[in-house]
Amino acid sequence: MLLGETTLIALQSIRGNLFRATLTMLGIIIGVAAVITMVALGAGAQQAIDEQMEALGGDILSVSSAGFFSRGIARNQQTLTTGDALALAQQSVSFGGVVPEINGRRQIKYGNKNLNLTVLGTTPNYADVHLFSIATGRMFNQSDDSARRRVVVLGAEVPNMLDTDATGILGKTIQIRSISFDVIGVLEAKGSSGWHNPDDDIWIPLSTAQFRVTGSDFVETISIKVREDSSIELAMVDIESVLRREHKILPGADNDFSIMNRKQFLDTRQEATEIFTYLLAGIAAVSLLVGGIGIMNIMLVTVTERTREIGIRKAMGATNGNIMLQFLVEAMVLCLLGGGIGLALGIGAAYIAAEFAGWQTQVSFVSVATAFTFSAAVGLVFGIWPAKRAAGLDPIEALRHE
Repeated sequence: MLLGETTLIALQSIRGNLFRATLTMLGIIIGVAAVITMVALGAGAQQAIDEQMEALGGDILSVSSAGFFSRGIARNQQTLTTGDALALAQQSVSFGGVVPEINGRRQIKYGNKNLNLTVLGTTPNYADVHLFSIATGRMFNQSDDSARRRVVVLGAEVPNMLDTDATGILGKTIQIRSISFDVIGVLEAKGSSGWHNPDDDIWIPLSTAQFRVTGSDFVETISIKVREDSSIELAMVDIESVLRREHKILPGADNDFSIMNRKQFLDTRQEATEIFTYLLAGIAAVSLLVGGIGIMNIMLVTVTERTREIGIRKAMGATNGNIMLQFLVEAMVLCLLGGGIGLALGIGAAYIAAEFAGWQTQVSFVSVATAFTFSAAVGLVFGIWPAKRAAGLDPIEALRHE
């Protein structure tokens, strides 16, 4: 029997019992749709992490005095100074930029608006190292820093929070802890990094922050951009060597600072997201197995119902291989139809999640092909037993069956 004729007979059989066939395909439909949706959400999450890495700068190391350990005890004292940043910039060739930073929540006033925002005191090369762009105005320069000028650059969302816009607030005065600062620039939107949104921050020169706001030479963090021709590992060794020498830490003694590798942190997040995606897809794939069992069950019932038909076909010359192929094709057609409907539902669910829930999704060809192939494999595997049972019927006994 030709494969095309066998497929046609299978479709006619499905159409004759359409409602039962739909219920049979339901497990496959749900399984494929769930796999496509879960993998799309996972791929979207991984893409979002990649974008965060690009936005944050995966080649940036952050040195902090907060949260280091000494003799097994967590310490929280300030140990980093602007002198440390200067030493790092002068004593290593692995770095493409060194940026000391002071940050803290401060009361901001503009007109009748009061906000509590993060104020960062830093050097003029902050924007270059952290990949920020100026939307309007300018970034403060070395002259502003050296003269301790009271100038401020705002994050992209701050003008909206102050009920104005980037152009309208440029050149105006805002107050930070009752100290007047002139707005000289507004940054381009950066987007949330997942734990912090820099668009809600404001920036002032480091010397101004130390002299007029904190009154201290200490800094919270030092951000270091690693040169393209160097490696993260070598840069971390250089940082530790320079700071231990600057802090006069004896051999064998614990560091009084900590180094955070952003790329490693984001890689860990991405790995966790990938594992979680596989876990969800695996759970969803169980529906495919359940659907396969349902198909095997209904095909066994079909063999019983069509026993006399099988006997007639064998009496007319159909071989065991013809009968087995017919029932295998029917099982696979059920699975492929269910897989096709599941694909459409899964892609639709991913689109709805992206469009209305704001989740980032990404439907890949690999996930579509894998889910569709797996649904066909389910039909093949779970259709073998009913097909073998149909092919093994004795034609005489089959013809006697009522």
